[in-house]
Amino acid sequence: MRRRPDYDRVVRLLFAGTPEPAVPSLRALLASRHEVVAVLTRADARAGRGRRLVPSPVRAAAEEAGVPVLTDVPRGEDFVARLRELEVDAAPVVAYGHLLRPDVLAVPRLGWVNLHFSVLPAWRGAAPVQHAVLAGDEVTGATTFLLDEGMDTGPVLGTATETVRPRDTSGDLLERLATSGAGLLVATLDALEDGTLAPQPQPADGVSVAPKITTDDARVRWDDPAHAVDRRVRAVTPAPGAWTTLPATPGVDAAPGVRLGLGPVTPRPDVTDLAPGQVRAGKREVLVGTSSHAVELGQVRPEGKKPMVAADWARGLRGVLDAAGGAVLGQEAR
Repeated sequence: MRRRPDYDRVVRLLFAGTPEPAVPSLRALLASRHEVVAVLTRADARAGRGRRLVPSPVRAAAEEAGVPVLTDVPRGEDFVARLRELEVDAAPVVAYGHLLRPDVLAVPRLGWVNLHFSVLPAWRGAAPVQHAVLAGDEVTGATTFLLDEGMDTGPVLGTATETVRPRDTSGDLLERLATSGAGLLVATLDALEDGTLAPQPQPADGVSVAPKITTDDARVRWDDPAHAVDRRVRAVTPAPGAWTTLPATPGVDAAPGVRLGLGPVTPRPDVTDLAPGQVRAGKREVLVGTSSHAVELGQVRPEGKKPMVAADWARGLRGVLDAAGGAVLGQEAR
C-alpha cells in the first residue's frame, strides 16, 4: 500500500482493472494523495504456445508496487464482507471485465468510479475506441462516471476530449487516452472527496453502442470504399487484427481461403482501375482495389508466419497474384 502523507484528505481505494490500458491509471493513483489498499483484477489467464498462466498487466504492476491483489469474482456476501473489511471509500475502475451486483456497488461511500474511453453517452460498451475509429470520428475522449446496473449508463463526473488523428490505429488512440484518462480519474477522485463535484445524468440524445469487436468484424470488405477499408484496418489494429483471404488458383501450390493478416493500409486516390479485391503487385508496392480507389498494403502477415513488407510477400507469390490477370482477395474464408 502507498499513500502521500502530506494531505489531510486521503481516500482509501480499491482499484479494479485488468489490461495494459488500465496500468497508467493505477500508477497515477499510487502517486496521488490517496491510498490504494488493494487491486482487483481478473484471474491469471493462459497464453502463448505453452499455454502458461500469465498474470494480467494490472496484477503485475500492483505486485511490483507491493499492493495486495484480489482475483475474486465480485459477487456474494463474502466479497461484500471483504470490501467492508478493507474500509474502501471509493473503487476506481478501468477496463476490469466483470459486471457488478447492486450489493457490491453499494459498499464504497463514494461509489465505483469508472473511467471509460469515450465521451458518454457515445460508444457505450466494450470497444469504444475501435468503434470511434471505425466510424471515422474526428474527436473522442474519456469519461469518468459512477457505475450503476446499466451498461455505461451512470451519472457523469468528468470528461476529457482527444482528437482522432488521420492515421491513428485504435492502439495509438487508446495509448493516448489511457494517459490522459489517468489524470482525469485522479482529478475526479480529488474533487469527489473535496465535495466540489456533483454527478450529472447522461444526456438522452447521442447514445451509441460499441460491442466487442469480433474476428469477423476484422475481415476486410473490399467492396467497401477505400476510406472505409482504411478505417476498418486501423480500428482493429493491433487486435484482433485485420485479415483477408488468398484466392484459390488451379495449378498453383497455395491453399484456397488461407488467411492473410493486414497492417494499416494507405489510400491511393490516384489508382482507380482495380476491381474490389483485385491485386496489382509491383517491385515496391502492392495495390488492392476497393469500390472507389485502391489502397496500398503496408505490412502483411501470412498465416503461420511473421509480419513482412507487402512487396516482399508478393514476390514469393507471383504465380498466385498474376494468375488470370490479377488475383482477387477475400473471395473465400475459413
